[in-house]
Amino acid sequence: MYAIRQNFQELKIQQATRAQVKKLIKIILALIFACMVFILLCNFWVVYCTRQYSYFSIESLPPNDVALVLGTSKKSEKGTENLFFKYRMEATARLFKEGKIKYIILSGNNDSQYYNEPLDMQRALLNLGIPENVMTLDYAGFRTFDSIVRCKKVFNQDNFTIISQNFHNARALYIAHNEGINAISFAAQDVPDGYSFRTLVREYLARPKAVLDVHILRPAADVTSNIQIGKNEHDE
Repeated sequence: MYAIRQNFQELKIQQATRAQVKKLIKIILALIFACMVFILLCNFWVVYCTRQYSYFSIESLPPNDVALVLGTSKKSEKGTENLFFKYRMEATARLFKEGKIKYIILSGNNDSQYYNEPLDMQRALLNLGIPENVMTLDYAGFRTFDSIVRCKKVFNQDNFTIISQNFHNARALYIAHNEGINAISFAAQDVPDGYSFRTLVREYLARPKAVLDVHILRPAADVTSNIQIGKNEHDE
């Protein structure tokens, strides 16, 4: 009799455990589904809100005094030339030579003495015939959010042209417009299909993060400096 009662109790425990496991699985699946929906909605919303401010041809691009070039590594993970970098520099040089921009802010990561995106961009543009005195280097553009906020609060710009690939421009524009900046973007030449699948996936996940940054998280950017674009520092 005791053995039967013990077996019955063990059976009840097993059934309760199975029920708890099923409930936990349902909760996990619901959370995964909610996250996927959130990611999809954020991506749609970011692209939808910025599509009319993105330009793909030089002829249709309105002129602006200042361009903000978003940085990336000059080398790919394999050590070869990074086409994202190459095409952004070529697009920037073309816009300057066509008179669509007058001054250029090169914003990127400089987290060590061995990695300096702004300086790499400056060297590339010098090789493309862009004069050094129209370029300003922003060494604290660690993230797109930082680059946009610093362009307004450090470099005193409320109207500028963002230069990057189209997939990146949408996020940058979304941040800019929600920071009260009248920005447009020019899409540098895109890379071949399959060139960097990881970059596209990372961007797909970065857009929801941008929505959270703009509306909820409000991460701090270094905005302690104040620099006038187009003026000699002795004139300030």
